[in-house]
Amino acid sequence: MEKKKPSENENAKKEQLKEFTVDNTGKQMTTNDGVSVHDNNNTLKAGDRGPSLLEDFIFQDKLAHFDRERIPERVVHARGSGAHGIFEAKEDISEYTCATFLQKGTKTPVFVRFSTVAGFKGSTDLARDVRGFSVKFYTEDGNYDLVGNNIPVFFIQDSMNFPDLIHAVKPEPNNEIPQAASAHDTFWDFVSLMPESAHMIMWAMSDRAIPKSLRTMEGFGVHTFKLVNENGKATFVKFHWKPRLGVHSVAWNEAQKISGFNSDFHRQDLWENIEKGNYPQWDLGVQLIPEEDEHKYSFDLLDPTKIVPEELVPVKIIGTMTLNRNPENFFAETEQAAFHPGRLVPGIDFTNDPLLQGRIFSYADTQQYRLGGPNFHEIPINKSINGKNNNQKDGFGRQDILKGNVSYFPNSLGGGCPYHAMLKGEKGFQSHEERIDARKVRQRSESFADHFTQARLFFNSQSPQEQAHIVNAYSFELSKVNSVEIRTRELAILHQIDAGLAKQVGENLGITPPEQLDEKTLMFARQNHADYPIQPKKPEVAASAALSMKVKKGEGTIATRKVAFLVADGVSKASVDKMKKALEKQGAEAVLIATRVGKLTYQEGGEEQIQHSYLTEASVCYDAFYTPDGDSVKALMQEPDYTHFINEGYRHCKALSFAKGAEELAKKSFIEKDAGVIFESADQLTEDFIEVMKQHRIWEREKSRKVPS
Repeated sequence: MEKKKPSENENAKKEQLKEFTVDNTGKQMTTNDGVSVHDNNNTLKAGDRGPSLLEDFIFQDKLAHFDRERIPERVVHARGSGAHGIFEAKEDISEYTCATFLQKGTKTPVFVRFSTVAGFKGSTDLARDVRGFSVKFYTEDGNYDLVGNNIPVFFIQDSMNFPDLIHAVKPEPNNEIPQAASAHDTFWDFVSLMPESAHMIMWAMSDRAIPKSLRTMEGFGVHTFKLVNENGKATFVKFHWKPRLGVHSVAWNEAQKISGFNSDFHRQDLWENIEKGNYPQWDLGVQLIPEEDEHKYSFDLLDPTKIVPEELVPVKIIGTMTLNRNPENFFAETEQAAFHPGRLVPGIDFTNDPLLQGRIFSYADTQQYRLGGPNFHEIPINKSINGKNNNQKDGFGRQDILKGNVSYFPNSLGGGCPYHAMLKGEKGFQSHEERIDARKVRQRSESFADHFTQARLFFNSQSPQEQAHIVNAYSFELSKVNSVEIRTRELAILHQIDAGLAKQVGENLGITPPEQLDEKTLMFARQNHADYPIQPKKPEVAASAALSMKVKKGEGTIATRKVAFLVADGVSKASVDKMKKALEKQGAEAVLIATRVGKLTYQEGGEEQIQHSYLTEASVCYDAFYTPDGDSVKALMQEPDYTHFINEGYRHCKALSFAKGAEELAKKSFIEKDAGVIFESADQLTEDFIEVMKQHRIWEREKSRKVPS
């Protein structure tokens, strides 16, 4: 038989594939079974503010497919880092909750997993992205998972849109480009049609989306939950994790460079600091809102795209989490850790937040699929410390061996065991009683219809430098969008938030922002809210200090900061030791970087072995820079990599200090004297350097120089 020519084989294959090719253009949406879909934006609920219903087969069809789309990594949050630790409750909140682990003095082991959302398992740590912040508490009453993010709100209001959001932000399906990035057409197409995303996008375009380290991120439970006390009385609660080291970011240009030098930057930073004994700590705070105040505010507590400003409800610190042990095996622990927001203990309960309601189904479904079956809770990292007792005996991955012939309840052959807590007058988990009297509808509450007030609140709360970074981020991301229509549509959304913001971004794109929302945007918004756009209620707060990352004077710390000591043979040991002693007293780390690894000779005599050189290191991986005195200055004058180090550090708004004899090196560079450049001849060398470092960055430097942001 004659072989077909390659071109004929290719054409045959194309014809073969035609049979399986589907074009959705002009087609009505259906489920996977071909049932037409009336509304693909809202889950079925008991009333527009009520809980989601189990019978919603359209939602289950959509989410079950989504949960199984990637093997073996997580569909989202694929790239993660984890650590063990302890949580200690320090305040008495027994009037609000009977949760054992929240009672004053109780110490509870925890496992925490930090993650990026959009990227695959092998992507960079430094992508502009939301960070997952999930904590598993191994309590006396069973496992409790607080599954949150480093941003307190989310992109969407209803879980029906979650697969669409992730599909939009993931690499585009035709070419799998770009990796771990939102700067492309499909993402901005989606969010520009979803005004409810405006608040979250503002956070994602801020410095919060490029944290300096996992140790300097805030964490949030995102949703409003309920605390329930011994008497069954409920209180609405928002959970906050406040890092002891402060909240810090990197510059965007810096993040891109770090990705090239060390894509494991965050993972390595967490691991190394725990190994060194620099145990990261977060205070757990709660915002407590009485049940009777549910409808008190201009926003809806059940809306996951809204925060409760701290000026309205202060955050009460109730305990501290300390991470003090790295995993022994990444796969067995970090990769197999299964988190689920539906994993509750007595004293905590859900609200009817429609995004949370969907997550309760989706997470458990995903973990069962990803980890090989229904017994993933028997994997050691997921096992509860108080064990489990039920009549479930089979399924993939079963490890526990249950005795006897009983696998059902009620029973008499097994002595009626395991028994219900109520049968012996004991208390097990009981859902908070809530009256529901509603129609079964696929709708969204009109109280969710204000999409721009809190986005404006966030922008107004930023420092001028932070606002400039937001402008730059929008400009960068939208410049990567090929469709002018999508760019223009997003500018119209920005105009609703702040006309000045829209104007600045528009100028960078060569587009005049429309004052009115695009007709397509309005059409989609009106599917959820018939009278959209609405006249929003007057907000209680116009700006909130808690939303800015700017360090208040006198509040910063340099603990665990890495300071590069830039040296060469002949450096003065006295000059090195003076600064090193001052920094280490404040908890910072001095790292000597020389012209080569190996032996370093001091001016006074003596040697030291050096592990870091200008060839192997990058300025973006350090927090500040010190150039000591000595004969080394002559060598550094001829070292272009040294000059690059200090210039790049300066351009990324970091603190630099120069001993008296080394000041001429700064004059040879592009560095100009400012508050963040310390000269021994003009300043208090160690004291002023430390004070500037406490402020984290000298962002004002960006005004006078074209510094990448």
